[in-house]
Amino acid sequence: MKYLKYLFLPIIALVIGITVSCERDDLCPESTPTTPSLIIDAFDITNQDDSKNVFGLLIAGVENENVLPGYAVVTTNNIILPLKTTEDTTQYQLIQDYSINDNGTPDDTSDDFAEGNQDIITINYTREEVYVSRACGYKTIFKDVTVSIDNDTDNWIQLIQPVNNPQSVEDETETHFNLFH
Repeated sequence: MKYLKYLFLPIIALVIGITVSCERDDLCPESTPTTPSLIIDAFDITNQDDSKNVFGLLIAGVENENVLPGYAVVTTNNIILPLKTTEDTTQYQLIQDYSINDNGTPDDTSDDFAEGNQDIITINYTREEVYVSRACGYKTIFKDVTVSIDNDTDNWIQLIQPVNNPQSVEDETETHFNLFH
């Protein structure tokens, strides 16, 4: 019996040591700003003060055909695009009025094809690594951001303008660019 108290002493010391060794800054709070995304608001080209929805919008990466989560055929006037943190350029396909045409054969998907008006935007920037904290590590901010539209014969995007100059993407609390269509 007298040896039991010697057994519990190291266990108690270990538990106290673990509890005390975890510091508050070992966990990155969800409220801590991390690498921001580019925010674009859509407006009417004929009345540039009026917000205007983009109908049937599908967004996918160029050279990465994955559809951007949250943008699988939606109607919205606010677009949030993540930027690549390993390159100085990101490209997206923005397809308006996207739909699948079943070619009159709904049971045969082999002849289905996509319809809609596709515009490709190219986003160029300079990356800067910023230390956040020991728990959160680093985040990337984007400086000298420009957005251009690849010209085709049927652009639905008429104009993209920065909200502030020089344009940087450092947080997700404000719009960075306005898209007019």
